[in-house]
Amino acid sequence: MKKIVIIVSLFTIYFSANAQVKRVVADKIVGQVGDKIILKSDIDNAVTDYKRQGQELPPNANCAFMQGQLIQKALVLQAEKDSLSVTDDEIEAQLDNQIRAFIREYGSKEILEEIANQTVYQIKESFRQPFRERALADQMRKKIVESIKITPTEAKIYWDKIPKDSLPFYETELEISQITSLPKSNKDVDEYVIKQLYDLKRQVENGGKKFDQLAKIFSDDKGTESQGGTLAINRNDKGVIDAAFLSAAFRLKEGQISPVIKSEFGYHIIYMVSRSGEDAVVRHILKVPPVTEDEIKLSIDKLDSVRGRILKHELSFGEAVKKYSDDKNASFNGGQQQGRDGSTYITIDALDKDMVKTIENMKAGDISTPQVYTDERGRKMVRLVFLKTKTTPHREDFKLDYNKIAQRALEEKKQRHLEDWFNEHLSTYYIAIDKDFAGCSILSNWFKYASKN
Repeated sequence: MKKIVIIVSLFTIYFSANAQVKRVVADKIVGQVGDKIILKSDIDNAVTDYKRQGQELPPNANCAFMQGQLIQKALVLQAEKDSLSVTDDEIEAQLDNQIRAFIREYGSKEILEEIANQTVYQIKESFRQPFRERALADQMRKKIVESIKITPTEAKIYWDKIPKDSLPFYETELEISQITSLPKSNKDVDEYVIKQLYDLKRQVENGGKKFDQLAKIFSDDKGTESQGGTLAINRNDKGVIDAAFLSAAFRLKEGQISPVIKSEFGYHIIYMVSRSGEDAVVRHILKVPPVTEDEIKLSIDKLDSVRGRILKHELSFGEAVKKYSDDKNASFNGGQQQGRDGSTYITIDALDKDMVKTIENMKAGDISTPQVYTDERGRKMVRLVFLKTKTTPHREDFKLDYNKIAQRALEEKKQRHLEDWFNEHLSTYYIAIDKDFAGCSILSNWFKYASKN
């Protein structure tokens, strides 16, 4: 077993060219670990779904997916032996998230059920066991490697083995934090926007216009305007969707339009399309009140005062983020911007054009003056930018890039530990593999123990 890599697809439905859902017939059992069986359809569906998602298939895809299934079944079996468990609430939450993702993808619950030829309840049930097995396998994998640590000496040994001409080259990378301020619109502008929304509401209720048509024309929500303002929501989405929006939506009956409600994004009217228990599909029209130069100036003055206090060491940048930032996530991430890989290091191409201009002449440790910019929602905002670190383009260096090197070394060490664990435990499981996979070299170790059965 050269590498422990799980490549498993949880999707049991896939779409043909005519958008009809088909199920691959579970024609036979092709693998077994203990009492956990693997069907031919598990492998075929995984390969098909990988293709449907536009991902590049690994070499000898059937072999790779079979290895992934065998590994997962072994981990689940061991998790059950070790009395690990996942709660029904955890699985139910994951299933609800998956169903909401499907509804967002296809537009409504009714369309999803029509395409799948199943009710939402039936779709959830078909995913329940795969989700539970994945959760158990994840728990077992974490348990196996939880004690594995890496020392600086081990990281150096790992790095020294890499040919110097094979070391990665890094572009300029930055660590950036920010404090944001959202200028507040004045009362007269708010009242104008509210009046406009009530006028749109009357047009729909009088039968003169359709809600989705008005959403396409008037909504400031660029993410939903092309779909007529359609959103799939769940009553428990409070961490994702504004609480006031959810509360107003779930007071509606199908076909009703809400009064104008205020959220963190602006003002809305909401139309209830359909509702099933905790789930609903709604349409909404969002209007974001424009702000004037006077309101922007107030935010600039506020952040200029905050910057002065930081420079006088009256408070740290991190303390200022928690106290003054209008970013609701700031209390969790300290205003730190994250790269595409989830790390704190960002390349310049990942920054918005306003940020690039701001940091152009800054040095590591500098705090910018208040900068006006336009956020991803099209709102005028003001921010202070703290440039914590800035590297120059370079070939990987052990001191400069220690964290990245240590993380790679740690993952390799965990990988070896997993391999050792499997080599130690495979002989304790009943293993069976169909002869159709006899040509899979990556399964040689599995076949060695399967032959004994």
